[in-house]
Amino acid sequence: MAASMLGSAWGPLRLGVPGLCRRRPPRGLWARARRLPGPAGSGRSVAAASGSGASGTDRYCLELLRKRDYEGYLCSLLFPAESRSSAFALRAFNVELAQVKDSVSEKTIGLMRMQFWKKTVEDIYSDSPPHQPVAIELWKAVRRHNLTKRWLMKIIDEREKNLDDKAYRNIQELENYAENTQSSLLYLTLEILGIKDLHADHAASHIGKAQGIVTCLRATPYHGSRRRVFLPMDICMLHGVSQEDFLRKSQDKNVRDVVYDIASQAHLHLKHARSFHRSVPAKAFPAFLQTVALEDYLKKIQQVDFDIFHPSLQQKNTLLPLFLYIQSWRKRY
Repeated sequence: MAASMLGSAWGPLRLGVPGLCRRRPPRGLWARARRLPGPAGSGRSVAAASGSGASGTDRYCLELLRKRDYEGYLCSLLFPAESRSSAFALRAFNVELAQVKDSVSEKTIGLMRMQFWKKTVEDIYSDSPPHQPVAIELWKAVRRHNLTKRWLMKIIDEREKNLDDKAYRNIQELENYAENTQSSLLYLTLEILGIKDLHADHAASHIGKAQGIVTCLRATPYHGSRRRVFLPMDICMLHGVSQEDFLRKSQDKNVRDVVYDIASQAHLHLKHARSFHRSVPAKAFPAFLQTVALEDYLKKIQQVDFDIFHPSLQQKNTLLPLFLYIQSWRKRY
């Protein structure tokens, strides 16, 4: 089966916290990690995460992330205090755009929403944001960190193109989509952290592509339930697999081989990103904490022999907050 090839193709996976058994974090770390707000956290815990002076718009972004992008929410909690609210705003902006496609019944309505966000970004850079919570917080982030307008517009433009329900023609098309959305988001996150570094940008590009590929894999069962398949057609054709095979939740070896090839590309991008580790400023590492969740998924899908529909892949890792905290402490990605 595909998984039997994994050791030679990928090498040993190190899930987020390499050497965890060899080195113990300082006393008190475990207790503090346990206090990270969970997915069912109370309003009090959310307020505590954003600071005692959190505004209504700030809390709105926190709640939106906690419900719609829990992994991004956890990562943002570990940002330096002076950058945290801006990280929440940026990720909330991304969530607003990401959920347009699944929340509209007609493409025309989706285009109207994208047009709203294009105008919103224009208004933000004219210091006249609309009275919308995410827009107001994004305006604060832009003013505070002088964020590059081009990256924000690129995310909107790419999400707008993706409103068509079409599978990616090839893996390169999926990577281009990921570069223009997830990588652009990371470039902005680096700006929030005050990082201007070529090596950090290279790492962000690869991590963003890995994020886009893993997101496509993770969403396949959900899309299949709605009679949609977006996996790259070139890899499916290479293995003689049709979209109907995924809609039937086939567990044939050919189907697993398609998933293996796509997952391998994500793993390769993570490997490339880590090759810059020694050259990337330590201040940039909070932007790359999402690699913990990415590798968690890749490890799980390996364990189930690339059965993309296996129930275990839909379960949250309850240890993820702890893994993220330890990775943050170790200044690694």
